[in-house]
Amino acid sequence: MTLDPKRTAFVFPGQGSQVVGMGKALAEKHPEARRLFEEVDALLGFSLTRLCWEGPDGELADTFNTQPALLTHSVAAWRVLTDALGGFQPLCVAGHSMGEFSALVASGALPFPDALRLTRERGRVMSGAGKTTPGGMAAILNCPAAVLEKLCVQAAQETGGIVGVANDNCPGQVVISGEDRALARAMALALQSGARRAVRLHVSIGSHSPLMKEAALEFARAVNAAPLADPRMPLIGNVGAAPLRTSDALRDDINAQLTSPVRWVESVRAMQALGADTFIELGSKDVLTGLIKRIDPAVRAMAAGSPEEIRSVLGV
Repeated sequence: MTLDPKRTAFVFPGQGSQVVGMGKALAEKHPEARRLFEEVDALLGFSLTRLCWEGPDGELADTFNTQPALLTHSVAAWRVLTDALGGFQPLCVAGHSMGEFSALVASGALPFPDALRLTRERGRVMSGAGKTTPGGMAAILNCPAAVLEKLCVQAAQETGGIVGVANDNCPGQVVISGEDRALARAMALALQSGARRAVRLHVSIGSHSPLMKEAALEFARAVNAAPLADPRMPLIGNVGAAPLRTSDALRDDINAQLTSPVRWVESVRAMQALGADTFIELGSKDVLTGLIKRIDPAVRAMAAGSPEEIRSVLGV
């Protein structure tokens, strides 16, 4: 496989892709990955490395830890792959939800230590929001996002609560988010409208919804103080699903992200419109690889989070 920088997009996973053992094989094989994990432990003042590699799973799944863990693994994989390719620079980058911070690092818009601090802070304010404005999320299968948007409006009106589309992941898989009563009503309406399944996710946070308003305001203080620069290549933002080319545009997208839907289908289409037909997922698991193949089965999509996967991408 030969990667053409004019046709390749790098994408970075978000929460839900964490798994005990993440990054261990990569760090054992590649010194630059091990150095990054050691740097993270020093910056945080505790061994995130041990948590990533040994667990326990419940502690790793705490959003306060999950977000810096995913960032670390993604950036480690990105460094290993780009070093092997001689400083390869893709056509564009994007990240799903929290993965946008990995994309910021890969685009040269944000130094890694600052991205680490932001993801830690993002996890903190989100965890706090789960206590002050509790909610939930649910995956709806085989119900179009446009239909779900109308059903969420109906559910909100009937219950007097908050619920809306949170993630338009791929055809046939949309996630909704909001207050419990409104969320339950939207799930019921989706099933009545022909959805194949409506599955409540194991989270107590209504991410990417108005429930995150206070958390977003608190997080904005950290974002506004961060040393963002113009990216070296376009970054497709979650909120606008369009190329972001300036630091101001990046800051606006990040500040709006917690309360806005992740428009992943449109983001992939935006990368294709720029000329991308090859997508490399850098980090834990292969969730985005699967979503992208469902969005367009004709594209090439590969995960590159382990030594074996990276060798495959390199054609070794």
